[in-house]
Amino acid sequence: MATTVAASRLQGTGANALELDGVGRTFGALTALSGITMRIAPGERRAVLGSNGAGKTTLFNTITGDFNPTSGQIRFFGEDITTLAAHERIRRGLRRTYQISQLFKNLTVRDSVFLACRGVSRRRFSLLRPRDTDSAMAQADSIIHAVHLDGDRDVVVGTLSHGQQRQLEIALSLAGAPRFILFDEPAAGLSPTERRDLIAILNALPRHIGYIIIEHDLDVALRVSEYVSMMHNGTLFTEGTPEEIEQDPRVQEIYLGGGHG
Repeated sequence: MATTVAASRLQGTGANALELDGVGRTFGALTALSGITMRIAPGERRAVLGSNGAGKTTLFNTITGDFNPTSGQIRFFGEDITTLAAHERIRRGLRRTYQISQLFKNLTVRDSVFLACRGVSRRRFSLLRPRDTDSAMAQADSIIHAVHLDGDRDVVVGTLSHGQQRQLEIALSLAGAPRFILFDEPAAGLSPTERRDLIAILNALPRHIGYIIIEHDLDVALRVSEYVSMMHNGTLFTEGTPEEIEQDPRVQEIYLGGGHG
């Protein structure tokens, strides 16, 4: 059944948010990705799972332009972005988070999100001090609310807990009306309570924002995704709905130890 679902997603190209056709990436003699083909619809929530070294982060890096694929093509809402610079992909509405936090620790939460909103706006080079009525400031406040940091908006980032910093990273990825976001292990290091909060935040995102989530915590990944792509040794191993992936005996043997569920 998973094969049928996957095959139906390979038909047509006009209505997809993200398309990968035969994407590969090598580093010298090392093949990190090989023949990756995916179709992701606008607003779709996709999980990409696999063990360490499966190629998940390399896949993200090729999509975002941190480096270009050595083979294949990538399209974003129908536009070929295979060789576009990373900042050009950001301008087109593609965002990502990273495994390791990349935050300005001496700024407040509100200033951090405001700068992210201003950075992708037409007024990003303005030297005028913003007022509370500034549209970017209003957007920042709305995003802070969406990631459950209302009570911490004036707190210095460096004093936030690890979980709160992960929430802030999601907030930064929401700046400037993104169309698609890549979340790189957002649940890493979170407590059970923080994981539940993360699930609530991701499930409450506006439906027009699609995303791919890389995640080792399967309970998180399967609760925030509609479709799952499993990677193994740089290739797509299998695909299906969360229910199909949980019930696939090959997945249980290789990734879940046969005892998940």
